Amino acid sequence: MTPCGQTRREFLWQSGAGFTGLALTAMLAEDGFFRGARASETAPSLDPLAPKAPQFAPKAKRVIFLFMYGGPSQVDTFDPKPVLAAKNGKSIDIESKKGVVSKGTLLGSNRKFTKHGQSGIEISDLYPHLSQHVDDMAIVRSMYADSFAHGSALIQMNTGSLFQGKPCLGSWTTYGLGTESRDLPGFVVLLDPRGGPIGGAPNWGAGYMPATYQGTQFRTTGDPILNLAPRAPVTRDEQRAQLDFLAKLNEPHRAARSHESELAARIASYELAFRMQAHAPEAVDVASEPEETRELYGMNDKATADFGRKCLMARRLVERGVRFVQIYSGGGHNDENWDAHSDVDKNHTLHCGETDRPIAGLLTDLKRRGLLDDTLVVWSGEFGRMPTTQSSKGRDHNPRGFTAWLAGGGVKPGTVIGATDEIGYAAAENKVHVHDLHATILHLLGFDHTNLTYFHGGRDQRLTDVHGRIVREMIA
Repeated sequence: MTPCGQTRREFLWQSGAGFTGLALTAMLAEDGFFRGARASETAPSLDPLAPKAPQFAPKAKRVIFLFMYGGPSQVDTFDPKPVLAAKNGKSIDIESKKGVVSKGTLLGSNRKFTKHGQSGIEISDLYPHLSQHVDDMAIVRSMYADSFAHGSALIQMNTGSLFQGKPCLGSWTTYGLGTESRDLPGFVVLLDPRGGPIGGAPNWGAGYMPATYQGTQFRTTGDPILNLAPRAPVTRDEQRAQLDFLAKLNEPHRAARSHESELAARIASYELAFRMQAHAPEAVDVASEPEETRELYGMNDKATADFGRKCLMARRLVERGVRFVQIYSGGGHNDENWDAHSDVDKNHTLHCGETDRPIAGLLTDLKRRGLLDDTLVVWSGEFGRMPTTQSSKGRDHNPRGFTAWLAGGGVKPGTVIGATDEIGYAAAENKVHVHDLHATILHLLGFDHTNLTYFHGGRDQRLTDVHGRIVREMIA
């Protein structure tokens, strides 16, 4: 029998819930344990997307993320492998699925790699226009991730986690910096007309953060956002009066709960939608651009018109203060995206052809407008492709080693970071995980990735979780 008829567990529980617990709470608070849960000293802004200062002087103020959905082949684009070509047709043991090692036949690339620019970096003939910008790029040839499957790999590249429910990179960016535009969303997503990526909206979702920080999908033709205008004929003065009346009703409730962000976010979303009715159509009106600019982006060519329009829209959006724009190349399944299982040459000739000129045009346009210096452009897929063949001409998924590149926004130009092994299978030198890429992007935006946190589930959450390092070789 324990004292007072209690077990030791009951005694400790009751002590923790009583005065002893108060003392413990005070000591933990002094150590900063509750810093994420503690309410701010001032009430949150009615506009959660109001501009915020970064933690230190940033090199980049905004991001354009070019997402090549499906997994581009590194050995056919940015990572030349002469040894792979020499060993074409040879059999090797290779892990083609996680934990599954089987025989594979090496498939050398049919692409021709040529040195470009003053840096002399080799890029394949799939990118005749983009290769002219190699001196603006930092090419990471030693990327690696954790999943062989599209769904979880997409989520990881976007959110840092293999599982849905976490805020994506764009959400962390707008959470940390807000936006410079009062009339447009802080985070815009432009999808491929063939469909969205596997997993859908969680790839640009805010997870456990308020919905204010999630990506807003814009269409490339017609109204940029469906149902933006009211169904019934209502004048702007009438809409303004309705919003003012709603605000009058909501304000006493919000004021009594000044440290809760949800209502403030909802009020701000109504106000933003009202302003967007007037400003969003103008922001995406690429028809107002000079013919020379439209030609630069390849908008007069059927093959490049759609992606060129999205790249031009991205430039117009960041120019108007949007903080983060993500553009997807590829939608649906198989050859509708970069998932080159059957014929890598055929697949990549299509998708590189659709994106080469528009991306080159984007870099040219940003540079001549003085925007590239503080606009970070990121290019990546969710993983790469195998050096072995599939269906005789195709390549399977490969997260062990692939390529991403960055330009502008404080990136060290004309550089190559890391390397894969001699056949292009796995990252071998200066390995860069997805967490490291995210940490470096946040650093360029003026944040220590270990200190940009959001309190949820009893602890300070962050984009890189407990991982990540800054890739210093990438930074100018």
